[in-house]
Amino acid sequence: MPRKVYLEQHHSSEELKQNYLRSKDAVESRRWHLLWKVSQGWTLKNSAIAVGINYSYSKEILKKYNNLGEKGVKNLKNKQRKQSGGKKPLLTEEQLQKLRKELESRPNDQGIWTGTKVARWIEKETGIKKVGNQRGWDYLKKSSYSWQSPRPNHRKGDKLEQEIFKSNLPLKITKLSEKYPEAEIELWFFDEHRIGLKPIIRKVWAKVGQRPIAVVSHRYEWLYVYGFVKPKTGETLWYLIPRVNTLWLNLVYQSFAIDAGISQKKKALLVEDNAGWHRSKKAEIPEGIELEFLPPYSPELQPAERLWTLVDEPLVNEYFETIDEIEETLVKRCNVLREMKDEIRNLTNYHWLNSVKDISVL
Repeated sequence: MPRKVYLEQHHSSEELKQNYLRSKDAVESRRWHLLWKVSQGWTLKNSAIAVGINYSYSKEILKKYNNLGEKGVKNLKNKQRKQSGGKKPLLTEEQLQKLRKELESRPNDQGIWTGTKVARWIEKETGIKKVGNQRGWDYLKKSSYSWQSPRPNHRKGDKLEQEIFKSNLPLKITKLSEKYPEAEIELWFFDEHRIGLKPIIRKVWAKVGQRPIAVVSHRYEWLYVYGFVKPKTGETLWYLIPRVNTLWLNLVYQSFAIDAGISQKKKALLVEDNAGWHRSKKAEIPEGIELEFLPPYSPELQPAERLWTLVDEPLVNEYFETIDEIEETLVKRCNVLREMKDEIRNLTNYHWLNSVKDISVL
């Protein structure tokens, strides 16, 4: 087992998390993120991978924090310096603050803010005749904004019920360990994903000046990927199925029980959503598997949801003549994913799952 590093108790884990979420400086935010991961019990190496920084650099961050506390996290390169060459600032500090205030609401056309619109705002604010669109983009970044896709959050999702679910999950594991005192208890998550002959178009890196082309032909024939993931280890099990219904689900349950090694000495708590065929009275749950259902309208609590981007990668911007060709590609892909345990663990081991780690049977 990797040795855990020492972290001075300058801040609690929750305080480290809040510093990470509230920091307006990208460098400092990433440093707080690293320290929060470490405080949650992650190894320094895995924390560095999850945050996206060099391992050697992460050791420097930890050392400075242990020695200096919050001062060791500060981004000293972000101190204001006298202008020495480069692009001349277009906005004074007062004007920059005004721009930041404007960005909190929609622009005058009630659309969304873009680099072009910020450039036009700067022209109007400063009287400069022509401001390049790229300078508008620069000032969006200077205002601590980044280009992001919103995380979907269903309006019917009950926040209180979701928090109760997260709090109760360790208790479910404890009850199972009491029910099966001689058995190892594993926590798995399960979900389905539809894939078909309708093309998957996604942005990719391409050579400058060469627009990528994707051949498309919209047809509506599907197959389904049934994916199981154990976030603590990154282990996965995959099944390619032609339908989503109770009959096929029962066959998948049986296969999962065999492949996961469910026995007198190994049991599983399997978390899934509230799909009708999951709740069906005809569902046949193998002995040794206990089901736990997510709160309604709460896909953000399902780690298996994060697997589908990885599953789709070989299909992105590609044309397939038949569903059999897609199935053949997915068989190879799922075998690859079974070996990508570190990547999948970093992707699916949500921070709130760390509360389960104290259960001895895990």
